[in-house]
Formats: sequence, structure tokens, C-alpha cells
Amino acid sequence: GTDVFISTGVGAHQMWAAQYITWTQPRQCITSGGAGTMGYGLPAAIGAKVARPDAIVIDIDGDASYCMTGMELLTAVQFGIGVKALILNNDFQGMVKQWQTLFYDERYSGTEMVNPRFDAVAEAMNAKGLYCRTVADLPATIKEFIDYPGPVVLEVFVDKAEHVFPMVPAGGSLSDMILDHAPKESK
Repeated sequence: GTDVFISTGVGAHQMWAAQYITWTQPRQCITSGGAGTMGYGLPAAIGAKVARPDAIVIDIDGDASYCMTGMELLTAVQFGIGVKALILNNDFQGMVKQWQTLFYDERYSGTEMVNPRFDAVAEAMNAKGLYCRTVADLPATIKEFIDYPGPVVLEVFVDKAEHVFPMVPAGGSLSDMILDHAPKESK
């Protein structure tokens, strides 16, 4: 089969990729790890696709992380690099929002995003732009995304309240692991 490489930016999407993708070969996951480098995903995916033009290379990114380097899509368009960017859009810096929810009594500061329609921005750059807002449309949209040979961006919406679990709080040990978050009752 075709080799597949996944890059990520930094945030909740990075954790979901690590948790839910089955890695079968070494070096399939291209990530900055714990370095906190938002925006790493798309440039890394472009580099991987240049190195392995025969492979499927997908950047799984969050909206905030993609905003850091999304203009690099123009590089992929200019040089015909068939990279794929899957943007998980929750209109927030998701991982930061999660910390503010769990540890700072929902005092949100600087985490809400005012995003464009990423599919429309991709189209304006002469890449393919796809948009998926419902689970029912996801299978067909993912197929179109995977099958498209050129640079393509797929924007998928994620619930703003969705968190990544399990997680260990800063300075905590594995015995301090948080497995879920029960929402606060309305006052």
C-alpha cells in the first residue's frame, strides 16, 4: 500500500492524532513533540511530501496552529506539492482553553479565535478547499480529500467544549491524571 505520513501542529489536535491514529511504521508521525511549536504541521508536511512525493502526507492541525503558518500553502501551490491539511476547527486555541477551563475557573484569556473560512482561503490560494460541518458528510468529504492529487485543505468543525483526556496537570504525576471533565452546573 501507499505510505502515509502525518504531521501535526501543537494543541488538542496533536494529542488526538497521537491517541487515535494507529502507527504501523517508524517515523510516520512528524511532530514537534513537547516543544510547543504551533504552526509546525504544515511546513513539516510540505517537507515530508517533497522528500516522499509518492506518499500521502497529511497535516492534522488545529485552527490556531494552522493560522501560524497557513500561508505556506502558497509554497505547495507554487511548486505543485500535493500536501493535505486537515484543520480541526473549534474557534479556540483548544489546549490552552482546556487548561483555562480545568485549572483557571473558566477565565478565558486570548484563546478565542476569529477565523476565516479556511476552505475559502485555500481556494483563493489556488488550492482545493473542502468544508465539513456534519458527521453525515464526513466519509464522502474525507474520500475527496484523500483522493485529490494537489494541495488541499479540509476544514472540519469540532465542538468548542471538547477536551483531550486523559491528561496530567502541570507538575503532577501519573497518579494525578484527569480522565474526564464534568461540566459545571449553571448558576
